Amino acid sequence: MKESPDSARAPEAVGFWQAFAYWLRLGFISFGGPAGQIAIMHRDLVEERRWISEKRFLHALNYCMLLPGPEAQQLATYIGWLMHRTWGGVVAGALFVLPSLVILIALSWIYLRYGDVPAVAGILYGIKPAVTAIVLAAAWRIGSRALGHPLLWAIAVAAFVAIFAFNVPFPVIVLAAAAAGWLGARWVPAAFDGSGHSAGGAAAHTRALIDDDTPRPVHTHWSTAHALRVLVVFLLLWSTAIGGLTLLLGWDATLTQMAWFFTKAALLTFGGAYAVLPYVVQGAVEHYGWLTATQMIDGLALGETTPGPLIMVVAFVGFVGGWTQQVLGADALVAGGVLAATVVTLFTFLPSFLFILTGAPFIESTHGQLHFTAPLKGITAAVVGVIVNLAVFFAIHVWWPNGLEGGLDPIPVVISLAALIALARFKVGVIPVIFACGLAGLTLRLIIV
Repeated sequence: MKESPDSARAPEAVGFWQAFAYWLRLGFISFGGPAGQIAIMHRDLVEERRWISEKRFLHALNYCMLLPGPEAQQLATYIGWLMHRTWGGVVAGALFVLPSLVILIALSWIYLRYGDVPAVAGILYGIKPAVTAIVLAAAWRIGSRALGHPLLWAIAVAAFVAIFAFNVPFPVIVLAAAAAGWLGARWVPAAFDGSGHSAGGAAAHTRALIDDDTPRPVHTHWSTAHALRVLVVFLLLWSTAIGGLTLLLGWDATLTQMAWFFTKAALLTFGGAYAVLPYVVQGAVEHYGWLTATQMIDGLALGETTPGPLIMVVAFVGFVGGWTQQVLGADALVAGGVLAATVVTLFTFLPSFLFILTGAPFIESTHGQLHFTAPLKGITAAVVGVIVNLAVFFAIHVWWPNGLEGGLDPIPVVISLAALIALARFKVGVIPVIFACGLAGLTLRLIIV
């Protein structure tokens, strides 16, 4: 990307409604799971709009990676909070989820009412390879900036091998990477303080609105009183919602049990959606019987190819469960499904706002302190390896749709390569790439059929 003549100057201040429009747009284009979504935000906010610097972006990302819940949605909440205080964070986090909720409700209704839709299958046939390319591009962009020392490369490679070859749980990888960063800062501080970065990292600095040396606004300073207020509001919202369901329907009612089950799921999602899916399957399919195993797999496919966090598959679980359990009666199946999907989404994402709005001020206070930032940089390096693993996971399932023994499907490979070239070489936006690949998939499927 060519450096503009005014890159030495920070962009103009961004108003609340200008940011609102961006977060709404992001909610409709955030394909690719957490890696793809982080890549989109990085490209938009760091490289193009320059709302936040590379270091501040990665510092926020590192904290979000430590939390249970969807890290990409939490990152959007963090940056929204950083720019426009509490309401900025609430709006950014909510708009990251709401478009996906609406789309998944519509697709869930189509799925239950009409079954397999060839046109949708054709579009997804093209979008899946595009998602693979988006994740690969994310690994390259973040890795080229974050891995500025051989030790960081070693952490990234170790993380990839651990998760790909040995299926090490993601929380273990995060803890190991943090420990490596903490120890490495003692023995090789140049690897973690930026002085060991390659020549590419020493290029002229492009100023951002929230830059490395931007003075911290008042709301980013730690306040025990503020943290307690956020905690009280969270507890009031949560207890009012689940208490209301209990009073109206009873503790054993489907909607109440969904609220309680997905509250627990939200607090156990260390390592992202793939880490919590076995828990969701065990509870929603095997214990409660809200949906079948086949329906769960179909829902995961929809979740992987719609915008928003992959954990939004819980909205599909809620809709199908609300429909099959007839939570509002046999004559209101659609309304019951919509209500259940909304309840499930609320209780899944509510804790994320608590984690960001209470913890972010403390994390901002650690910016530039090596004993805090080194473990986080170790985590960033590990995340690069995890993103590469996700790209490999997608490529295997998209390029070999019938398993490795079923042979390579050359069409998704070609679409992935074309999308990767468009993204990396020609700097084409994510939206045009997704639309073009979806149209190509639909056309090719119609021709093949």
